[in-house]
Amino acid sequence: MSLFPKIDPPKRLLLGPGPSPVSPEVREAMSRPVLGHLDPIFLRIMDETMSMLREVFRTGNRLTLPMSGTGSAGMETCLVNLVEPGDEVLIGVCGVFGTRMVDVAERCGARVDTVKADWGSIIDPELFRRALAGKKYKITAVVHAETSTGVLQPLEEISRMVHEQDGLFLVDAVTSLGGAALHLDQWGIDACYSGSQKCLSCPPGLSPVSFNERALEAMRRRRQKVQSWYLDLSMIEKYWGSERLYHHTAPISMNYALHEALRAVVGEGMEACWSRHQEVHREFLREMTSLGIEPHVAEGQRAPMINAIRIPSAADDAEVRRRLYEEFNIEIGAGLGVLKGKIWRVGLMGHGARKESVAALAEALRTILS
Repeated sequence: MSLFPKIDPPKRLLLGPGPSPVSPEVREAMSRPVLGHLDPIFLRIMDETMSMLREVFRTGNRLTLPMSGTGSAGMETCLVNLVEPGDEVLIGVCGVFGTRMVDVAERCGARVDTVKADWGSIIDPELFRRALAGKKYKITAVVHAETSTGVLQPLEEISRMVHEQDGLFLVDAVTSLGGAALHLDQWGIDACYSGSQKCLSCPPGLSPVSFNERALEAMRRRRQKVQSWYLDLSMIEKYWGSERLYHHTAPISMNYALHEALRAVVGEGMEACWSRHQEVHREFLREMTSLGIEPHVAEGQRAPMINAIRIPSAADDAEVRRRLYEEFNIEIGAGLGVLKGKIWRVGLMGHGARKESVAALAEALRTILS
């Protein structure tokens, strides 16, 4: 007999910055029999997953696949495959995850410059214009939906500037994919990464990435090996492609879950999915306004799936979040960095982007704050 009891986690309403609520269908998919990573049935599942990811990313990119690892693995995948020591890289920073991109790029040996904005504001495209006018960068990178601040960064104008210099445009879509309009091909995004646990409503553990032909050509021109064996796409694409060459043992059950989650998103339709997130976001703002709680981000700059709201002056941040856990089984996120103790981050993502979620949180906050 085991010395430890079976785990019995409570059923929380996950309204933090991730993971998001997982549907019963996705949980059931994870319980299906495990196959080998080269089983013909699993290879078919891989092909279907790549096809659905292309639909969700709005791209025809051949290299579109889920990396084994969380969203940060996707970030590292893009940077270690595209950056070599000495490369000039420009990164937009207005929160935690832009800062993390800087760290990863520097670890790859890049010479990194930044353009910055206050945490809670978009980065003015004019700042990118000035920076790009002064130096030729191999890569310009930006976060689409900054999870730490609730800001949705416009991408199209920055993409045009980058391509005028013949650079590569890299986008972090960890939080935005499936929850806000994102068009890789139409917007000229050369490389992009996301995570399974946000608006796709799959457990954390996979990171979808997509590289277009310009990005693949930059990989082919590398002067030295990718510094990470595990994340080297030149080998991984041969496993996910027609060659089916063994690279590592894929997380089979997680891939089942992602396949089922993508079936739900693609079945709903991308425009309908984006509209649902916007509608629930507006309902959330109405409820918070009725409670006297203000949004932290200006109108027109808000990410609908990750909502930053200012903590009322009379409220105890940690105490409110504790009571949400203990009395209502609801999770919301605390502020990070310079916003710690100043904002709450409320995720309305994927399966959790429903008016019932908003109503449950509003009623709980009404009880606690009164």
